[in-house]
Parts: sequence; structure tokens; C-alpha cells
Amino acid sequence: MKELVYVDSNVFLYPVLYSIEMDSRVKKASELLKSIAIGELSAYTSVLTWDEVVWVVRKTMGADEALSQGKKLLGFINLYFISVDENILSQAQGLMGKYNLKPRDAIHVASALSRELLTIISDDQDFDTIKEVNRIPLLSDQ
Repeated sequence: MKELVYVDSNVFLYPVLYSIEMDSRVKKASELLKSIAIGELSAYTSVLTWDEVVWVVRKTMGADEALSQGKKLLGFINLYFISVDENILSQAQGLMGKYNLKPRDAIHVASALSRELLTIISDDQDFDTIKEVNRIPLLSDQ
């Protein structure tokens, strides 16, 4: 059975924004995305990830590149998007209160938990305080 993981937006952003030569996280992110694309991993993310990726790319690289990256993300093979509904927002509200999370981080965690995904791949250390999930950083020394 394939491992099921939740993938945070920074994993998708690193290869778009930075070169492999500049940062070893970019290489790890690229390898992870390839593993998903070839079916070694089944990956989930929130629809919020699309917003985050498109927004950051638009701010840093312009509207045309944002449209291109948004389209690529929507067509990413073996990546499944979790819709945000009232149940996820309600759980996010509870997580914000319990762990003092930022709203977007709470939505990501609630989205993962809605599919019983206990592993979040992310470089966001804010997820480390959350007992319900295990954060896996791109680099093991984080």
C-alpha cells in the first residue's frame, strides 16, 4: 500500500522560486514531487495550497507565471485536493485555540485530519507543536 501524505504549499513553491544549486531543499522538494507524479506516494493537499502557490508566484514572478503554475498544480498527477468546508473550518477554529496556530496553518492541519492523514510534509515548524500530526521536513536536520 502506498504511503498517504499531506503536502504543504512550500513543497510546491521551492522548485518554482529557487534553483537546485541555491538550496538543497529545492532538490528534496523536486524529488518528492517526482515521487508523487510517478505514483510512489499518494499525496493530498488543501485547495488553500493552490491559492498560496498562485499568490506567491504572482507576487514574485508575475501574473502570467502564476496562471501557468496554478494550471500545473491543478493538473498534478496523483495529487488530490481537499475542499475546505464548514467541518474543516470548525476543526481549524478549534486547532487555532488549542495550539495558537495561524488560520492558514490550522486549515492545513484540519484538512489533513479530515482524511486521516497524520503525516504533513512541510518546512513550516509551526506544525511541530500539533500532537495530532507528524511534520516531516524536507531536510532531516530541521
